[in-house]
Formats: sequence, structure tokens, C-alpha cells
Amino acid sequence: MFRVAVVGATGAVGGTMLRVLEERGFPVSELRPLASARSAGTQVDYLGIPRTVEELTTSSFEGVDIALFSAGGSRSRQFAPAAVAAGAVVVDNSSAFRMDPDVPLVVPEVNEDALETHKGIVANPNCVAAPLVVALKPIADEVGLERIVLSSYQSVSGTGVAAIEELRSESAGHLDGREPEPAVYPHPIAFNVLPHIDTFDESGYTGEERKVMDETRKMLGMPNLPVSATCVRVPVMVGHSESVQIETTDLISPDKVRELLMVAPGVSLVDEPEANRYPLPRDAAGRDEVLVGRIRADSSHPRGIVLWLAADNLRKGAATNAVQIAESIVTNGLLRGHQAA
Repeated sequence: MFRVAVVGATGAVGGTMLRVLEERGFPVSELRPLASARSAGTQVDYLGIPRTVEELTTSSFEGVDIALFSAGGSRSRQFAPAAVAAGAVVVDNSSAFRMDPDVPLVVPEVNEDALETHKGIVANPNCVAAPLVVALKPIADEVGLERIVLSSYQSVSGTGVAAIEELRSESAGHLDGREPEPAVYPHPIAFNVLPHIDTFDESGYTGEERKVMDETRKMLGMPNLPVSATCVRVPVMVGHSESVQIETTDLISPDKVRELLMVAPGVSLVDEPEANRYPLPRDAAGRDEVLVGRIRADSSHPRGIVLWLAADNLRKGAATNAVQIAESIVTNGLLRGHQAA
């Protein structure tokens, strides 16, 4: 049994972490929900019992074995070292450590062996990159990858609870004939599509797009792989979707891709378009698998494959993957590995 802290326990991802710990039967002897001073004293439910949220401080991790962080990059940078110093292994859901060469960035179905090098902190990837590499890893292993071009269609839950409420209120207002007044996003999200997630850099890419591109290369172990991403916010509550075009090193047929993905860990093949069966975010919501379909040959390239995927961004894109990392750390005897490093 293990003592587990959840940092950001009152947020959308933190709350999902609590549910996933319950569902997967993670052996928790003590749960310590942590959040900002503003949320301290509130309660969260775990195993049907109300748990009081404690204020996050540098002394919050005494006796903790595993700390699951989902409280933003600044808090991770501030408090993760304190958790490691107290003897915990940190699984961090922010972008704070993902591209640090000394911190493994892990999706267990893809690169679980990277955990062996951890020094107390393991990074949980971006909510677009995680399902993407789950779908692409079997293809990369079979025939190699030369290039990836993707567009993501990301739900508002990726921004947080306030964005979910904004979509609800804007949708009701729009249907009632009232012009929405956005607060979370720069434009109304209800009945709209925003090609803007994170801040734009001088090249015209956004921070979110850079994360997807850089993290995909790191997890696939292909630092020079050409990747281009366009990340779009859509009026969906939960579930990110992606349109993915890949150029492979060796020729592969769509049928062979289906064969690979049918048995790939973490993948559910949903590819019967003639019967209107293809991945939908509403079907992915509440599930841990990456739904993959619309698999076809790219008519513009002789070694091109096109596919469509959908995944629950709060689960496989965040909370479930974090708990899976914790499970892998325990199963492989790596819980205290950082102390000997």
C-alpha cells in the first residue's frame, strides 16, 4: 500500500485522477488531496468518503510515496522538488519538465522503459501527444516514420472547469438570442471554432503546437522527425480528436495498419465508415482507450496513411496516463529508484 498525494485535487484533471485511482484499484493506504490556499478546507470524495483538501506547501509531502501533480507549471516547478526531497516520486501533468533531458516523458504503452532513468520526477505528456503516440507507435515499429502532419480538435475541458462553464453559459445565451461575452477565450467558443491554443510565437505556431511536436519526437525516440501540428479549440465538453497524416519509411497498406492497431495496447479500432462507425469524442469520453478509425491510403503520397483518432483528454490525455505511470513505477520496483541515482 502506498501514500499518495494529489496536487490540484479540486481541478478537472485532479478530480479525474481521484476517480481513476478508485476505478483501477490503486493500492492507496493514505490519500492526501492538496490544492491552493483558496481551495483548502473544501472536500473531495474518494471511495465514497469526503476528504478535506489541504493547502499545498513545501512541507505537504512528508511520508508521501507518490505525488500526482496537476496544478500548472509554476506550482510544479515550485513544489515538485520539495516532494522529491521528501522521498516521493512525482508524476507531473504540466509542461514544466517534459522537455528536460533528465526527466522521462512517458506513455506506458509506448516507452515504459524510459522510467528506469527517472530521478524523482516523471513527466506526463500533453493531452494531444499522448493519444497520438499510442496510435503511431505500432506503425513506427513496423515500417518507420518519415513525417507527421496533424490537426487537433480539442475540447474545452482541456482548459479547465471555467471553460466548461463558459461553453455552457454561452450556448444557452446564444440559443436565447443573447450575444456571448467571452472571459476564458479571446472569442466565443459556443457554435465556433478557435484555431488558437496557447500563445503564438514568432514563427506563427502556438505553444500548444510546439508541445505536441516536441513531445511526440521525444516519446517516439525520433528527435529529428518532421512534425507539424495545428491545434484547434472546438465546442465539445470532453474528448480531443485528431486528423493525422503520416509518411512511412516503408510501404504499408491500410489493412496492415488496421491489423497492427487491432492488437495494439491502449487502442480501440473503430473503423467501419460504411456503417457510420468512426471515432467520436462523445464515445471516447469516460474511456481510457484511444479510438482510431478512418484509416486510408493518402492519395497525395505513395507511402502516406491518414487516420482519425479520439480520446478522453482528462483520462488518457492526463489522469489515466498519470496513474498508469504510477502503476508502472510500482510494478517495476522503481518507487525509490531516484534515491540511489
